[in-house]
Amino acid sequence: MKEVNLVSLLDRYNTDDRCREALESIRWPDGSVACFRCGDTDVTEIPSRNQFRCVGCKYRFSVTAGTIMHRSHLPLRKWFLAVYLMCESKKGMSANQLKRTLGCQYKTAWHLCHRIREAMGNDPFTGPTLFGIVEVDETLVGGKTKGKGRGYRGNKHWVAGAVERGGQVRIERVPDIRKGTIHDFVRRTVADEADAIYTDELASHAGLETDARRHETVNHSQEEWVVGDVHTNSVEGVWSLFKRSIVGSFHKMSVKHMDRYLEELEFRFNNRANPYIFRDTLARIVRTDPLEYRRLIAPVENGDGKG
Repeated sequence: MKEVNLVSLLDRYNTDDRCREALESIRWPDGSVACFRCGDTDVTEIPSRNQFRCVGCKYRFSVTAGTIMHRSHLPLRKWFLAVYLMCESKKGMSANQLKRTLGCQYKTAWHLCHRIREAMGNDPFTGPTLFGIVEVDETLVGGKTKGKGRGYRGNKHWVAGAVERGGQVRIERVPDIRKGTIHDFVRRTVADEADAIYTDELASHAGLETDARRHETVNHSQEEWVVGDVHTNSVEGVWSLFKRSIVGSFHKMSVKHMDRYLEELEFRFNNRANPYIFRDTLARIVRTDPLEYRRLIAPVENGDGKG
């Protein structure tokens, strides 16, 4: 699939048939269609219904079966436009904006946004990915509570972040900023072979150095922001981008769904220079399991998690 911009997207994928062909080329790149239910490749095409039929188990399926698009009644061309807009919107795309752009119901747009976010996060990191100079910081995310002062944190949640300068970011919601929590986050995200970790003066950051990796700090409480090349401006820029997206695009965010918003930011930031981010997002779309609306609105167990 070629690099796309908005004009070429509208020209190239202006019908559901063209969108379907693109998805089929991504899901089955060698042209060997496999049954969603049993995996058998002995299938026949049913062109009149845009479906395939498995000769073995007799199951009928389409290219979207078993994916995040499973049983969606939204036209594929609208799916493609929504994916593109969420990939290219630096501060995110609200469900209300998507509703107006696509001409659909708010419920449809809200479900659509969360399904695309789910796909964006469907390639979890399995180990440390950050090298070179890495900045580590934490921030509180949450709004104000009526009747409570500015220092009230009952509705706020900690998010830890690590950014490789000129490279990737890793973001994760954490229960607290105790030393064990922060060190565990760093151990899972930053390679021991990294050149250095730069942080602020938080006591929990002490001891992040290794035999091969140094740890240096700036003291923000003493109005010390930059010492040589030691600073945390890059990771703080990520926090600024995330909080501007909440204020300017989303307006509010439930902790139940916060992980998806963080995964969306992480994916888009890490692909900021990727000319094929649209194609790569579609690739995640076709290999992500369905996310039903009832699961999205279900009560959260133990007050945590995605729900």
